[in-house]
Amino acid sequence: MSYLGPEFDPPQSRRSRRGPLTVALAALVPGALLGWVVYEAVGGGAGKGGADRTAPAAPVSGASGAPSSPAAHAASPTGSPSASDDGKRPSGAAGPLKGKVVVIDPGHNPGNFQHTAEINRKVNIGTNWKECDTTGTSTNGGYTEARFTLDVAHRLRALLEQQGATVKLTRDGGSPAWGPCVDQRARVGNEAHADAAISIHADGAAEGDRGFHVILPGPVHAGAADTRNIVGPSHALGVRVAGNFLRDTGEPPSNYLGKGTGLVTRTDLGGLNLSTVPKVFIECGNMRDSKDAALLTSGAWRQKAAQGISEGIVSFLRES
Repeated sequence: MSYLGPEFDPPQSRRSRRGPLTVALAALVPGALLGWVVYEAVGGGAGKGGADRTAPAAPVSGASGAPSSPAAHAASPTGSPSASDDGKRPSGAAGPLKGKVVVIDPGHNPGNFQHTAEINRKVNIGTNWKECDTTGTSTNGGYTEARFTLDVAHRLRALLEQQGATVKLTRDGGSPAWGPCVDQRARVGNEAHADAAISIHADGAAEGDRGFHVILPGPVHAGAADTRNIVGPSHALGVRVAGNFLRDTGEPPSNYLGKGTGLVTRTDLGGLNLSTVPKVFIECGNMRDSKDAALLTSGAWRQKAAQGISEGIVSFLRES
């Protein structure tokens, strides 16, 4: 998803990360408050954020912190998830997240390129009217954002279902053929009464701009949009996703947005404005930067990305 344009737009056993890890990480960057970010990410301060509060800077720790990816996912640098991730598994199996519902929104759709008239149609996002959807971005080598987001979504679904969650996707494979529109994507989470929702993206900024950022909903009360009840829990979800994503992937927080925190608040995205359930976006990296592109096109790294997002969601749901 190009930030400056319109809205393009099995977990391992959880390790205790409190105390010693927080102190050790904080000591790496004098004057920074990385320890606070990690503490928030693993459950120390959920639900305490105000509407516009953002976490302190989260400098790169220099280590991925993730266990080795399963062989099935690491076999091919650009491989797809294994057959067990094809969505044919039953949802809601026994596990610690039994009864919880998560909606995953894989950004964009490969078919959008053939349906420009449909995706250019404007929809009301509360604050203004925006395009139904966009094509998204791609790496310089042609690996599209739509392909990336669906692959990560499948991996994430598999991880969450193994924890017992019921998982719904806003799009899957070739269905629908284009879109859905941003307002429809929000509606999927609302109608599912999701306990958490996340929209997966990758950015399309300039070479040298790299890193991830999590987008949080700002306070909006206009037209069909009212985020006042979800700003707080969405912030808690976003902090946990950001902290775990940083630790599991080693991808640094964005060096061009968020002032090093990995967190950005926006009020111009229909997928957030129209949500009535806790929801965040994650821009996993910059597809136009060569270093980030090398990661985003790696199946092994995408598994780590799914792992980090999953651990953030699981942490949030266990405390909610």
